Amino acid sequence: MIRRKILLSGIFLTLFGCLPFSVFAEHSLKFGDYIVHFNAFRSDSLTPDIAKAYQLTRRNNRMVVNITVQKQTPEGKTQPVKANVTGFASNLTGQVKNLEFREIHDGDAIYYLAQSQISNRETLKFDIKAVPEGETISANVKFKQQFFTD
Repeated sequence: MIRRKILLSGIFLTLFGCLPFSVFAEHSLKFGDYIVHFNAFRSDSLTPDIAKAYQLTRRNNRMVVNITVQKQTPEGKTQPVKANVTGFASNLTGQVKNLEFREIHDGDAIYYLAQSQISNRETLKFDIKAVPEGETISANVKFKQQFFTD
């Protein structure tokens, strides 16, 4: 159990701290009292243990989209919140890839992860909606990223 907890805690470090910034460029969008953080990266950048712990396929032709939603407190701190996260990605030829997000709990953190196949030099346009639990306000996250599989 302790080993699994250490593995689960490692995803935050892997996603945001241990790899070069260019690999996991992380972006955020403020909406109301909330902030949504989002990024996408090749799944083979994850360690085998992390990929296994989160049931992610680890290959150079697979990518992971990571979404977190946080609420700002009156004290200026942030706390993770549950959200309904939906979306899709489309390539430049118009092919749509539906993203099925899974909710992951890691201590106090909450992540929403989805995977899809990618081709070398494929550019994906992401269109993701995040609605914090119990709210009507939502974030519409749109970003574009090119992936290389070689």
